[in-house]
Amino acid sequence: MGHVKDLPKSQLGVDIEKDFAPEYLPVEKKQDVVNEILRKAKKAEKIYLATDPDREGEAIASHIGEILANGKKQERIVFHEITKEAVEEALAHPRKVDKALVNAQIARRVLDRLVGYKLSPLLWKKIRRGLSAGRVQSVAVKLIVEREKEIEKFKKDEYWEIWVDLKNSKSQKLQVQLIKLEIKNKGKADEVVGDLKEAKYSVSSVRRREVQKNPYAPFTTSTITQAAANLFSWSAKKTMSAAQKLYEEGLITYHRTDSTNIAGSALAKTRSFIKNEYGEPYLPAASRIYKTKSKTAQEAHEAIRPTNIKKLDEDWPISGKFSGDTKKLYELIWRRFLASQMASSVYDETVVEVAARRADDETQYLLRVSGQIMKFDGWKKVISKTGDENRAQLPEVESGEKLQLIKVNPQQKFTQPPPRYNEASIIKTLEKLGIGRPSTYAPIVSTIQARQYVEKTEGKFFPTPVGIAVTEFLVKNFPDVFEYSFTAEMEDNLDKIADGKAEWQKVMRKFWNPFGKKLGTVEKKSKRVKIETEKLGKKCPECKKGELVIRIGRFGKFISCSRFPDCKFTDKYVEKVGMKCPKCKKGDVIVKKTGKGRRFFGCSRYPDCDFASWKNPKEKEENERQNS
Repeated sequence: MGHVKDLPKSQLGVDIEKDFAPEYLPVEKKQDVVNEILRKAKKAEKIYLATDPDREGEAIASHIGEILANGKKQERIVFHEITKEAVEEALAHPRKVDKALVNAQIARRVLDRLVGYKLSPLLWKKIRRGLSAGRVQSVAVKLIVEREKEIEKFKKDEYWEIWVDLKNSKSQKLQVQLIKLEIKNKGKADEVVGDLKEAKYSVSSVRRREVQKNPYAPFTTSTITQAAANLFSWSAKKTMSAAQKLYEEGLITYHRTDSTNIAGSALAKTRSFIKNEYGEPYLPAASRIYKTKSKTAQEAHEAIRPTNIKKLDEDWPISGKFSGDTKKLYELIWRRFLASQMASSVYDETVVEVAARRADDETQYLLRVSGQIMKFDGWKKVISKTGDENRAQLPEVESGEKLQLIKVNPQQKFTQPPPRYNEASIIKTLEKLGIGRPSTYAPIVSTIQARQYVEKTEGKFFPTPVGIAVTEFLVKNFPDVFEYSFTAEMEDNLDKIADGKAEWQKVMRKFWNPFGKKLGTVEKKSKRVKIETEKLGKKCPECKKGELVIRIGRFGKFISCSRFPDCKFTDKYVEKVGMKCPKCKKGDVIVKKTGKGRRFFGCSRYPDCDFASWKNPKEKEENERQNS
């Protein structure tokens, strides 16, 4: 149900002079929930506060405890899965509300409120009304803006790859690649190709070895959102929503976690299941223990795993109970966890090196190819095949064997700019930098889009002119606050508060004193920032003087006159996706529209063509192409 108390929306709600005391008020929309709890509490002999096992949950438990202050004994219980065994274990070990965890949540809320409510009015004065800033969200936008600038500045460099098709005495084909030689222009490429066409070829070495591939760690919040984005093209918000349903039904452990820890009882049951279901060869000698990447991970939490490792089939536990999407996510979690405790897959790897030498001189080139053949599938037994099980299966050749030339294949290539962020890569980067925590990844990604600081096109994030203007203003005037290292350090301080190793008021004071002074200086001295607009190359039909441009307002993009506010002409903006309608196939583009409070995609020939989709068909087409 979320928080029953929160800071007021209409004012700061933080007393800066009195040690940052927060003014928590009842959340109006939750009053029915609170009344129901109060009614039931009157009949109860004892009250257990059993909210989520994290800082947010601890704060909610504390607020409910305050509301229920009726003399009855209250105890806090924590469990990481909603199963009979876990709940009974929690009831057997009740405790008091952890004030350190509550203080950490208060500190984050107060910190975000100070940044948001103090910076936003400054943005209204210096850029445009209606803008807002967020401590972590603005850093995420900064990442996307900086990546876009890298792409704009990128200068591609030419290079060449040269492949040679050979055959052995049995006419079996072997394709090898030239190595240990940089070729950066066509002239050099032509010279090497000429040499290779005249060369004699022989196998210089054959190396064979057994290679083991270990399974991936079970999912954390970060990795499950990345996997669902890559495999299903899901947003982080959609993934967390589906995971929430699975958790509430007791089918998976708590889904907001950065730990890869696994309970001993779950390991024992899983090992027994693997042995019985797949046989002794699929069971490693000992349980696999995964090192948690995040130094701040709460080891009391577990990785995301099924609460029951029963065989996944049509009858248990999801058939007929959930939508196809929720079922897909459960199966992904089940397979990933089960695979994480299975034996390694085993391959025979062969690396063949070939020498090419012209008869008339000492010029020699080295070429190489490697291949693998799966001997034992191991954990891949339960993971969908990736297509590389028998990658580049090579013909049998021996060292010293002569080979015949079939063809030389030179390929001109160019270096590529760094890729734009998508939902998976932005979350991965935030986690790597130590910015944000499991409960914040999905809200961060949703917020920066809702505020129209970034747009998602074909799955990739592009900064909007507003996002660029806000980022440049914040970085220029508050360089320390929006540095990645500063944001990560602040997350560390919040973790210290949660561990009882720091006082939250002192952390706030250390942040606020310089930040508060800087606010006043920037308000007086900084210049107003102009948001760049995209020109459409057409004259304004109303004033005949200005040029039509695209602007971003509170409700999205619209067309306006460049002479605004002198000319107030506006018009709807229709964004073309860049593909033909898949239904009518008459050359009409698909356009973005708004309906039922969210964006959908329809045909520009509507109502003659009624094609409509909530998903971007071009994005879907691109994902299918990449997956194939």
